[in-house]
Amino acid sequence: MTWRSGRSLAMAGALSMLSALTASAAAAAEPWPGQSLTSSDGTRIHYVDNRRAGEAPALVFVPGWGMDYTIWEAQLAAFAGGHRVIAMDPRSQGASQQSGGGNTPEVRAGDIEALLAAQNLKGVVLIGWSQGVQDIAAYVDRYGTGRVAGLVLVDAAVSRGAAGAQSDPQAARRFLEMMAVYAAHPREYLQGMMGAIFVKPLPAQKLEHRVDTALRTPVSTGVAMLVADMYGVDRSGALKKFDRPTLIVAASGSDELAAQKAAAAQVPGATLEVVTDAGHGVFVDQPEAFNAALRKFVEGLRR
Repeated sequence: MTWRSGRSLAMAGALSMLSALTASAAAAAEPWPGQSLTSSDGTRIHYVDNRRAGEAPALVFVPGWGMDYTIWEAQLAAFAGGHRVIAMDPRSQGASQQSGGGNTPEVRAGDIEALLAAQNLKGVVLIGWSQGVQDIAAYVDRYGTGRVAGLVLVDAAVSRGAAGAQSDPQAARRFLEMMAVYAAHPREYLQGMMGAIFVKPLPAQKLEHRVDTALRTPVSTGVAMLVADMYGVDRSGALKKFDRPTLIVAASGSDELAAQKAAAAQVPGATLEVVTDAGHGVFVDQPEAFNAALRKFVEGLRR
């Protein structure tokens, strides 16, 4: 997850929450039958798809680090009546297969392309949150926008790679410190993170479900994913290839807000929507505001 508002808060929250909650979480019921596809390297990718036919563009949701598709539950419910809606579990997350290698945005971009190609989808709206922003940037950089009608980046700046560590060494230091906490105390770290990235506290059972979901990813894989997301590749050049309408949604308190504003200024015709009273998980904290912005954006594509 490329946090920064969420990242910084999660780091602080993780250190202060080393006592485990004991509530067990029931797995969330899938809104539609789960499906899977095999990506180019043989990794099985899990996704849900309502398979709705119609002229409205299909919406493809990509979650952040440690999350599965259910993080988008409010959006699946809101848009399924009028759109084909697809939400995927990134490799090594949720119900997708654990991958010993290739847990990078660049490889996950191939998983997105495999899904779109398998379903022969064109004119889709790609919606990525946090780590998913890196995945979408990597997708556009590698595959272009031939299948894409619109792009939605949610509360993360596109990574500048190792240059990000040079420009903000304190953030890089905090990141490394938190990776040590995560490696030593994964459940407690994740509890702290989940408690920090949402302004509105999750019910105990749902919080534990989110933690249990994130624990499906081996810690060594999770660390490697975060390094690749935040510092592995400079993806900022991909913004020059964003030649489709673009919506950037940011939490008002995000400490990446300036970078997200800069991205909106760099992409011709991009729209920036800043949501108040929301944490990094802006679409969970403020689903009505987020859904309204997304609906307006998608309806604008059809004019």
